Amino acid sequence: DDESPCIGSMSLFSFPTLSSLASANEDELREMGLGYRARYIVDTRDLLLKRGGEDHLMKLRSMQDSQAVQDELVKFSGIGRKVADCVALFSLDQDDAIPVDVHVQHIASRDYDPTVFDGAKSITPTIYKRVGDLFRDRFQTYAGWAHSLLFVAELPSFRAVLPPDLLNEMDEWREYEKQKKAVAKKT
Repeated sequence: DDESPCIGSMSLFSFPTLSSLASANEDELREMGLGYRARYIVDTRDLLLKRGGEDHLMKLRSMQDSQAVQDELVKFSGIGRKVADCVALFSLDQDDAIPVDVHVQHIASRDYDPTVFDGAKSITPTIYKRVGDLFRDRFQTYAGWAHSLLFVAELPSFRAVLPPDLLNEMDEWREYEKQKKAVAKKT
């Protein structure tokens, strides 16, 4: 059956299997609109096959240490800590993996520890770990999912469903951060 399932007029597609990618080359993937990502897909496929294919992914899924899973995933071309933690959380059952970006760092600073960024200009490995640990210490086993809910709550499309006191707190923090940056620029 060559027809894709549909919801209304929208066709649904699954990710390609490793075997369906086996003969794909970078040029073909670029022609499909994958651009610079085509090389990463080919490199990832090759490394994944070398490490045992789907069995390797199932081994990662069964691991009890999300940091060890992240360490394995960053070995793939084009995968950094954040993407590794996204894959670990959303695909490999690592419920305490925390994908950290500046938005998550702001949540951690506002809600748990205002010193977590401590004047740094970027998210260093130490800050990345500190932010993740703040979530893991507070939410334990399901820290990754708690992170996801808090992250989504920050999106403008969800503001309408948040309680007014939480919205005020978020807005006050945003203003505080803005003022702090303005002062830092002047000095």
